[in-house]
Amino acid sequence: MERATYDRLRDQEQHHWWFVGRRAILAAEIARLGLPAQPKILEVGCGTGGNLSLLSQFGEVSAVEPDAPSRAHAATRSQVDARAGALPDGLPDFGHRFDLVCAFDVVEHVEDDVGAIAALAEQLAPCGQLMITVPAYDWLWSSHDVAHHHKRRYVRRQLQQRLAKAGLKVRRLTYFNTLLLPPIAAVRLGRRVLGRDGGDDEALPAPALNSLLTGVLKAEARLLARAPLPFGVSLLAVAESAR
Repeated sequence: MERATYDRLRDQEQHHWWFVGRRAILAAEIARLGLPAQPKILEVGCGTGGNLSLLSQFGEVSAVEPDAPSRAHAATRSQVDARAGALPDGLPDFGHRFDLVCAFDVVEHVEDDVGAIAALAEQLAPCGQLMITVPAYDWLWSSHDVAHHHKRRYVRRQLQQRLAKAGLKVRRLTYFNTLLLPPIAAVRLGRRVLGRDGGDDEALPAPALNSLLTGVLKAEARLLARAPLPFGVSLLAVAESAR
């Protein structure tokens, strides 16, 4: 990503509705995984560390981040062992495998996404689990994807195929950010039709709107406890080794 994008994420990830709501969903999903006592957890592509405090509630966390300033910020704010590394071939050796490996909105940045997922799977301990999130639907492609250097967006079938090719068995696969798909789609498609696809998707909304959007996204954590969601702006998968 661009340096300015990293810096913007650092400034917004504690308060912006997307990050706060996603963390609520991730926390609920991780709580249902049945992790062992004192699990070892790895986040690959931790950015400036916005998820590390959350993950530390569940176990001993390590992290990987290719961007040096973001990695330093993440390590300072969380006291987590954050090391340099990149997918698919540049992950560091921590000297052990992990009960949970996380990559939140990461593999869409990598040209060889199957290789990236396979490299994440190599970090799994026996009976370990991989949790990833990715953006959904190519028809939602916008300047946001360009700014973040995305290579693609996914549909459910594509992500399931990538996971299988990487030697993984899918335990859970669901869309999320479902309730907000209609307004997000309307804004992005409207900008495209009007030739104005340069709007800022990441600007922090006014406090009242930001609070409302946060509440809507947090509500999906309860919906996801009941059943997978059939559509949404993003996808979440949990997988384990098929071997």
